Amino acid sequence: MELWLTLLVVAIVVIFFVVQSNKKRALAELADAEAEARRLYERLGGQTMNLVAPGDNLPAGQALADAGERYTAAGSQLAGADTINQYRLAAETSIEGLHYVRASRTAMGIDPGPEIPTMRGQRRTGALTEPVHAEVEGRTYSGSPDPSDENRHYYPGGRVDGRPVPSGWYNTPWWQPALAGAAGVFVGMMVFDAMIAPAYAMGAVEGGDASGDAGGDSGGDAGDSGGDTGGDFGGDFGGGGDFGGFE
Repeated sequence: MELWLTLLVVAIVVIFFVVQSNKKRALAELADAEAEARRLYERLGGQTMNLVAPGDNLPAGQALADAGERYTAAGSQLAGADTINQYRLAAETSIEGLHYVRASRTAMGIDPGPEIPTMRGQRRTGALTEPVHAEVEGRTYSGSPDPSDENRHYYPGGRVDGRPVPSGWYNTPWWQPALAGAAGVFVGMMVFDAMIAPAYAMGAVEGGDASGDAGGDSGGDAGDSGGDTGGDFGGDFGGGGDFGGFE
């Protein structure tokens, strides 16, 4: 009997320490996620506020405005965050904003700064290497690897309704209505079929793979989330690099 009581006490003590250890680890991970998210948010704010686009440089101004929108969105996400995933989402929004800041700097012909970590959704989407265009529903859609007054809307690369869209400059942000509702989704699908899919097929996209399906990619993204968020954020951002970071 005494042996069983001793074993029971030992088991209770072990369980207690395991639970306490798990709690401490969870609190530490939460604190780290919050710190990274706030660091990225502050970095995005500094980059956005210290950059002014010339009034005649439409692509730079648009990209900077998009960066400002992400800064506002990340601030709202941080204000309501209380879980690791919510802080990581805020961090991802800030990274996206930093991609737009980098695009704005590129459009102005100044040093874009160091490379920015890849966002979840960006994987295998690649980047445009030559101009593309298509007619959809009587409207012309175009994209280019370089900014211009016509192609002034930057997209950092990602998935729209499960379909890969390469980074580049487009004449209209057609991916936004594609995320808004049934009619927008239909237009987005047509633009993808008429312009984006052929771009992948004819080799106008570098580093992209249109064959990967959304399920496989999203599964990989979900699995990589912890590694990329912890690794990229801790390595690229924790070291005090300049830039940090979709749709």
